[in-house]
Amino acid sequence: MKSLYNRFISFINTIRGKIAFFPTLFSIVGFSFAMLMLYLEKIGISAFVIEHAPQLVINNADTAKTLLSFLTGGIISIMVFSFSMVMVLLNQASSNFSPRVLPGLISNRNHQFVLGIYLATILYNTFTLVGINPQENDKYQLPGFSVLIGIILTVICLGAFLYFIHSISQSIQVNNILDSIHKKAKKRLEYLLEKEAEEVASFPETSNWKTYYSSETGYFQNIAISNLINICEEEDIQIKILVIQGIFVLEGIPIIQVSKKIEDDTVKDILSNFNFAKGEFVEDNYALAFKQITEIGMKAMSPGINDPGTAITTIDYLTELFSLRLKKNDKTIITSNDKALIAVASTNFKELLYQVMVSYRTYCKQDLSCIQKLFIMFRYLLLQEAHLPEYHDALMAEAKLLYQDTQKSIQNPTDLRRIEKLYQGLPDYN
Repeated sequence: MKSLYNRFISFINTIRGKIAFFPTLFSIVGFSFAMLMLYLEKIGISAFVIEHAPQLVINNADTAKTLLSFLTGGIISIMVFSFSMVMVLLNQASSNFSPRVLPGLISNRNHQFVLGIYLATILYNTFTLVGINPQENDKYQLPGFSVLIGIILTVICLGAFLYFIHSISQSIQVNNILDSIHKKAKKRLEYLLEKEAEEVASFPETSNWKTYYSSETGYFQNIAISNLINICEEEDIQIKILVIQGIFVLEGIPIIQVSKKIEDDTVKDILSNFNFAKGEFVEDNYALAFKQITEIGMKAMSPGINDPGTAITTIDYLTELFSLRLKKNDKTIITSNDKALIAVASTNFKELLYQVMVSYRTYCKQDLSCIQKLFIMFRYLLLQEAHLPEYHDALMAEAKLLYQDTQKSIQNPTDLRRIEKLYQGLPDYN
C-alpha cells in the first residue's frame, strides 16, 4: 500500500509540470461549486439573502441571464487572449534564449492558476445560467445569490488578468528566467547536499553483479527512492543505478545492477519506480540548469543577438552553482539503517565543468569581457573548499585550456598581457 502511495505521489509530481494540470483541477472545483450552489438554491439560500440583504440580489430572470451571458463571453475573450500571450511568450523564449527553458515556463504555477480561475468561472457561470428557469411563477425563486457569486468571480478574473499581464511581461525578461533556473537548481543541490551528509556508508564492488536492462525509452527524470529502499529491504539486495539522471535512455541498454539474481516480477517492480518522460525539469535534475544557463549565454553571444552583458550574467549564476557543486560528491549512496542499499550514478564534476566551458571557450574566446569574467570565476572557485581535490585539478585544467584558446584568438598585446596576469593570478598557479 505504501509503495502504491509513493508511486502515486511520483506520478503527481510529474504531471504537475503540465500546463493543463492546475486549470483542470480548478475546472473541477468550478463545476462542483456550481452544483453545490444549485443545491443550496433549492433549499432557499437566495430567499434568505433577499430577506436580509435584498440590495445584493438580482431578482429578474432576464437581467440575470443577460448579465451572466455577457460576463461569460467576456471571460472567454480574456482567456483566449491570455492563452495567446502564453504562446507568444514560449515562442519568444525559444527564439531568444533556449528551447530548454520552455518546460520551466510552461510549468509556472501562477500562470496555471490564472488560467484555472478563468475556466472555473466560465463553468460556474454556464451551469448557473442553465439553472435559471425562464418560466417564473410565484413559487419559483430566481438563483440571485448564485448570480451574485458569478459577478464576484468575474471581478476576481479581471484582477487575475491584470496580474497575468504583469507576470507574463516579467517572465520573458532574461534576468528573471536566469534567476528562476538558478533558484531551482540551488534548491535541488542544497537538498542533495543535505541528504548526502546523512549518507556516509561505502558501497561494495559491483563488477560481478547481475545486470538488468531498460524496458522503456525516454529521458530518465527521477526515481521513487523510498519504494526502491523497501524493495531492497524486502529482497535483501543492493542496487546500483547505471544511468545518470537527465540523460536519454534507450530501451534495452543496461540500467541497473543487482547484488544477486532476482525474479522477473521483482525486476519489473524495480523498473516501475523509474520515471521516464519526454522532457526535463530543473527541479529533478540540477545538471539541466547548467545546460540551460550555458545555452542562454551562448545564444546571447550569437551574431544575431550579440549581447555580452547577458553572457556575463550567466557566468555569475554558474559561479554560484559550481561553488555548491564543489561540495558534493560524484557518487550518491542511499542508506537505510546504516546499510548502503542504492548507488545512484550522478553527473561527474569534471565532465560537467568541461561541457560548460567548451561552449564558452568556443563562443566567447574573442570577447575580453567574458574571458575576464571566466578567470574571475575560476579564481573564486579555486578559493572554495572542495569535496575532492580532483575538483580543483579540473578547474586548473579548464583555466589552462581557456588561456591557450585566448592566446590564439586575441592579437592585441595589451589584452594578452591582461589575460596573462589573470591566469598567473589564479591560486596554486604552476
